Amino acid sequence: MKVILMQDIADQGKQGDIVNVSDGYARNYLFPRKLAVEAAGGALKNLQTKHALEERRAEKLLQTAEKAAEQLRDKTVTLPVRAGENNRLYGRVTAADIAEAARKGLGVTLDKRKVGLIDPIKSVGEYEVPIKLHRDVTVPLKVAVVAQS
Repeated sequence: MKVILMQDIADQGKQGDIVNVSDGYARNYLFPRKLAVEAAGGALKNLQTKHALEERRAEKLLQTAEKAAEQLRDKTVTLPVRAGENNRLYGRVTAADIAEAARKGLGVTLDKRKVGLIDPIKSVGEYEVPIKLHRDVTVPLKVAVVAQS
């Protein structure tokens, strides 16, 4: 019997997959626990509609990420910070600081989790930080850390 899985099931498949299972397994285990529905008629149509909506949503997210990447490409964010001897910072520049500077300086709203800064910046200089806007879109952002006068 072909069924549409409503949840991930080990050794069977993921949510939304159409799998072939034995009639008894479907009737006695999957259907009573609402883990699957029979793959027929309206359920198939609903699944196709859901997949189409997910594809459109994914395409829209990709377009939004590419638009933001164009705004960030070849741009530099300047962060004035207090520095001491040998251009060492008193504090450090974190991903949240870079996201805030991009919002103020470039007008692009970034989530700090999208800033690919591995270790915080602890000295004055220019750095190239990858910004992951989408699974397929990563753009380098130049960050200039300058000593505050």
